[in-house]
Amino acid sequence: MHDISLAFFWHQHQPYYPDNLNGDNLMPWVRLHGTKDYWGMAALLAEVPELHATVNLVPSLLKQIRAYTELGGEDAHLRVSRLPADGLSADDMHYLLDNFFMVHADQMIRPYRRYHDLYKKRGMGVDTADRARRRFNKRDIIDLQVWSNLVWMHPLAFEREPELAAFRKKGRHWTEKEKQWFLDKQMELLGEVIPLHRQLSEEGQLELTTTPFYHPILPLLWDKRLARRAMPDVQLPRHLESCGEDAREQARRAVAYHEEVFGRKPRGLWPSEGSVCQGIIPMIADAGIQWIAADEEILSCSTDGWVSRDGSGYLRNPEMLYRPWRVEEQGRHLQMVFRDHAMSDQIGFHYQRFDTDHAVADFFSKIEAIGGATGGKTGHRPALVSIILDGENCWEYYPNGGVDFLRRLYRRVAQHSKIHPVRIGDYLDRHPATDKLGHLFPGSWIQHNFGIWIGHRECNRAWDALFETRRFLLEHTRRKEKPAEQLARAWEELFIAEGSDWFWWFGDSHTSAQDTLFDRLFRKHLQNVYAVLDEEAPAELAKPICREGAHARLYTEPTGLLKVKVDGRRTYFEWINAGHHKCTGARGAMAMTTDTLVSDLYFGFSPEQLYLRLDARGGTFREQLADVDALRVVFLEPDGFELTVAHPARKEPAVRLYHDGVAVAEPGLEAAGDLLFELAVPFQGLALATDDRIQFYLELVKGEQAVDRIPYEGAIETRVPSPDYELIMWQA
Repeated sequence: MHDISLAFFWHQHQPYYPDNLNGDNLMPWVRLHGTKDYWGMAALLAEVPELHATVNLVPSLLKQIRAYTELGGEDAHLRVSRLPADGLSADDMHYLLDNFFMVHADQMIRPYRRYHDLYKKRGMGVDTADRARRRFNKRDIIDLQVWSNLVWMHPLAFEREPELAAFRKKGRHWTEKEKQWFLDKQMELLGEVIPLHRQLSEEGQLELTTTPFYHPILPLLWDKRLARRAMPDVQLPRHLESCGEDAREQARRAVAYHEEVFGRKPRGLWPSEGSVCQGIIPMIADAGIQWIAADEEILSCSTDGWVSRDGSGYLRNPEMLYRPWRVEEQGRHLQMVFRDHAMSDQIGFHYQRFDTDHAVADFFSKIEAIGGATGGKTGHRPALVSIILDGENCWEYYPNGGVDFLRRLYRRVAQHSKIHPVRIGDYLDRHPATDKLGHLFPGSWIQHNFGIWIGHRECNRAWDALFETRRFLLEHTRRKEKPAEQLARAWEELFIAEGSDWFWWFGDSHTSAQDTLFDRLFRKHLQNVYAVLDEEAPAELAKPICREGAHARLYTEPTGLLKVKVDGRRTYFEWINAGHHKCTGARGAMAMTTDTLVSDLYFGFSPEQLYLRLDARGGTFREQLADVDALRVVFLEPDGFELTVAHPARKEPAVRLYHDGVAVAEPGLEAAGDLLFELAVPFQGLALATDDRIQFYLELVKGEQAVDRIPYEGAIETRVPSPDYELIMWQA
């Protein structure tokens, strides 16, 4: 195989959560990801000094870490965590019960018995916090305060500190003194994040890069009309005037702040959301940046499809992806590298379900195949394979926080004779770009467009609110009636509001339990512009941008009983009253660029049976999922039950029900795969009675590995219907 230069590029980012005017910080994610992912990812790299890599640290993240560690900053979650269990007000108790289970339950709650017991006691999605609070005593509260922070400590911290490991092993009934000791340890670990990255950079193992300061999408600040290149019919905001000077200032400030924190200017920059266009090249180069990165689909569009993937996912002209390129505009130039989004998505979304050895073996087989495909086609230089993804979000979906996978992966890479881990800047020093792109296509790392951030009614309303606030601020700046320091504070609030994350949660592309809070924070930063200048904010900024009920739920509930003949045929009226989950690859603060195998899940029941239906993406179930070996239905409630369907795409697949790993004889099980897949499970076999909760998810298995999960995170929840179910639903 041809030599491979493997560039791991981890993007570490959080939006700017604090309200600088009143000191509030309503979101804990900088602190929690800090002690888990930002510290842990660097610590894992330090274990293998030969593993050279690139880490992107967004200034808005660094500024918040420093506020915690240098200025004694706090957030609402930490404040409630530190309160004595008998000193919580009613509001604090509601906050605790509504926010202290906001983790991936499969990997971060269920493995820990005490946390899982508290989770079940809370009854998320069933009881309000007000009703649930009666079930929690003082010991429960302290344990919940601890566990909600403890699961956000990186596994390496417990390996390195026996005292911390002993604390976790205790598992329950901690004292107030022990809780405070632990929260102090958490802050100590957060304080190591920046020094550890600085050390690894100075030792030559890491290249540290930056992003425009508050993570704005530079092309949309430059010219919102660019969204039409990939989406010709997109509805744009009313105000389309350029905010190019803001884009320039966000880039300039990022480089200056990075130098302040790390003592040297960054050479590389990850544009926010991988978003690029031809017009921003000069401002980035003028800030002192030498290279940037983007997604492979940007390269494909910039070369009119010369570099692209066929219907099976195979690259055309792969050697052109695995090399640097040169872009030029107005006499300035940058070098560019493009992420292999298929390989990046393997780590971000798929290997979490693989056995560790199999995941690592699969990774190497794919990288070695790239070496074979590019052999002799890249000239004297080794192929540059760029693995670029968020460095914090995917690990909560991996067993043991991804430690087992990354350890094995890093060590094998370091030992491989043909695969050489590189810092991107070092590679470009040795093998500078010789190929030039005529024109850089405007788009992001998600489907080479800007559809997540502009075009939806909510997104456009947010852009217009931002523009109108900026126009107000520009007028005050021109008048020079306010002190320069006051104007600078107002501009800071505006720059914060330009961050991409606020727009990410508007519209219907992504949703979370904190949509309304993100909406509120965005508007608060705009309101602060007026407050800083001693002016009253427009009443419009007091109105939520998110329309109530407009965001899609994970699934809809059944509206009536079903009568299904399990034959795998498409009989519309059988499923008209079913609950429905639309399967997508998007989740939380990440988005998957590859499609799931299943397009839709339908679920419902008769008085005696639970029914499930799966529709394949892109064709019939029997054709699209012919190579799937098994379908697993995992029940979280009733606990311990699991159902396995062997070769579900067959006409009469074998179905087995297990309880705690032991096969259960249940003659009423039925399954059929044809145009679609249908399954019937008697409630009796699951030991369920009227009004009992049902909570489940499904996995598709090839070989010994789960290749898809439905829903992608969380679970489907419903209840066994009562005899008057249809009457109740009709009245509702």
